[in-house]
Amino acid sequence: MHQLLYYIIIIPLSLLPHFVLYKISDLLCVVMKDILKYRKDIILGNIKRSFPEKTVDQQLEIYANFYRHFCDLLIENLKGFTITKTQIKNRLNMSNPELVNDYFEKGKSVILIGGHYNNWEITAQGCPIYLKHELYAIYKPLKNDFYNNKMRSTRGKFGLHLTPMKLTKKYFELETSNPKAIIFGSDQSPSNIKNAYWTTFLKQDTGFLFGAEKYAKDYNYPVIYVHIEKIKRGFYRVNFELICESPRSLKHGEIMELFSKKLEKNIVDIPHYWLWSHHRWKKSKPL
Repeated sequence: MHQLLYYIIIIPLSLLPHFVLYKISDLLCVVMKDILKYRKDIILGNIKRSFPEKTVDQQLEIYANFYRHFCDLLIENLKGFTITKTQIKNRLNMSNPELVNDYFEKGKSVILIGGHYNNWEITAQGCPIYLKHELYAIYKPLKNDFYNNKMRSTRGKFGLHLTPMKLTKKYFELETSNPKAIIFGSDQSPSNIKNAYWTTFLKQDTGFLFGAEKYAKDYNYPVIYVHIEKIKRGFYRVNFELICESPRSLKHGEIMELFSKKLEKNIVDIPHYWLWSHHRWKKSKPL
């Protein structure tokens, strides 16, 4: 059944040109926002708690704009199954890849840290086109083996290696002929609240996955923030920002604090590009 869905529906849709897919996205937005009301309470609740100073109309504007962006993401990720290198280079620009590539020339591995802001999928997929490091992305495997394999092959078609979260340490210690760049998406709700880094983020007590800082200090890898801008519909630009070059020189939690503030600023500047549908604050800070 899963294979039938993939080959009969997903792939034919993925082959459609972008302008047709965005027409589908417009229709999907109406269905998800107005008919299904997909995660309405979670999305609105997250927005209201994060921006209590905004009027109801302003909060609702973020809410409506989020659905439009979110449906575009679904369509763009669908396109990812068949997207070509030429199409990615046309739609994803990296303004300063030399910041990362300079470390490659020095023979140094790095950590790239970002959040679920704008299109992180196309960014991870396109990183090997612009960056010289051996690229690895930490991810949580899907329960369905068929789609998990398809996701791995799709994201890795240009050279990205997907690393299951449980095997993160193994991949840090993996012998490679080139320096590594390991990608962390660190703004998800932590499974273990006691091992998380807690701070105030969007006016709320928020736990962050601590893995990026832990491994940065264990292996002394420079940490670089990945900021994704949306230039226009379907077109993105990536800006790299150095968080720290010598992680062991920083205090406990300082890397995660710097990361959270950079991400928070991006969200406050343009709120609807963040993943508000995620149940981000479902766990409370431990006493």
